Formats: sequence, structure tokens, C-alpha cells
Amino acid sequence: MSDNFFNLNHSDFFGILMRFAINTIFLIILIRVIYFRYSRKEKFLFTFFLMGITVFFITSMLKSVFIEFGMAIGLFAIFAILRFRTRNFSLKDMSYIFTTIGISVINSLKLTGFPVLGVIIFNIIIMVSAVILEEFTVKHNIVSHTIIYEDLDLLKSAKKQKIIRELSALTGKDITCVRIRKINYKDKVAFLDISYRD
Repeated sequence: MSDNFFNLNHSDFFGILMRFAINTIFLIILIRVIYFRYSRKEKFLFTFFLMGITVFFITSMLKSVFIEFGMAIGLFAIFAILRFRTRNFSLKDMSYIFTTIGISVINSLKLTGFPVLGVIIFNIIIMVSAVILEEFTVKHNIVSHTIIYEDLDLLKSAKKQKIIRELSALTGKDITCVRIRKINYKDKVAFLDISYRD
């Protein structure tokens, strides 16, 4: 080990650095450009970047130790479960965590005879998929809430558009749909499910 301490002329070392540069570029695109643009959660940027970098170096060096692939995947699974089970991450955040780990693993693999351009294309496909899914989510992101409504006479009139306009003015939201959940005639209130674009 002492003979190789200062010897950086190993072909694997420069190969790992080249793949790391590719990985870093796509991590920046995924996390800083795509994720931050749509979520504005800067508190997770540190976590995602450091996780991607660490996973990359661990998986790129796995071939140097005697470890089964299943055990390696198990290590990442155990880490994810133990570290993140105490915090309420949204499904989207968990998807970005998995994608960060995924592209770091993909970029760290040294595939014999497989073109580097192919790996870059795989990364691009993942980035484009993330953008398309984010745009779809933005256009179809409907939020629903239940509110208490007191004007039962307006509900009886069945003037749906007038109810929607009044509730939109009351809540300050662009309400697209109103559904009556329950009417309490004793207290003269109605429970309405309202839906609006976030």
C-alpha cells in the first residue's frame, strides 16, 4: 500500500475522475436546475448533492473490494431507511433522492465496451423525463380542501357558477370545482370540498 500511496498514474483513477465530472454535471442539472426551479426547497440541495457525490465514489470503488452487488444495494437501502424515516419527505422529494442515487450509480459504473456517449444519453433521458413530469405536475396540480359554508340558500338555488365565484372571492383561490360533502340542517352549515390549482 505504501508503494502506491503517491502513485496516481492508475488508469482507474483517471477513469473515475472523468465519470465523476459527468456525474457532477448531471447532478447540477437535476438538483439545481430542475428540482430547485420547481420546488424552491434550498434546504435539500446540500443533502442531494452530498448524497450523489458520496454514492458515486462508493459504487465506483466497489470493484476494488470483495463485496456482492446485492449487499452493496442493501447498504444504500439501509442507509436511506435509517436516515430518512424520521422526516416527512414528500413523494416528489423521495423520487429525487432515488434519482440522485440512481444516476450516481449509473455514472460510477465502468462498463467494458460500453460507450460513454451511451451513459450520457441515459442521463439526458432521465433529465428530460424529470422536466416533462414537472411540467405535467404544474399544469395538473389540483389541491382539495373541505370548508364550512353557511349560505344554504345559495346551495339550494343550484347556481354552481355563482357559488364558485363567491368561494373564489372568499378564499382568494381560483376554484375549479365544488362538491357538497355533507349538509347539517340543524346548524345550517354545509361542508364543501373545493378544488383549485396550486
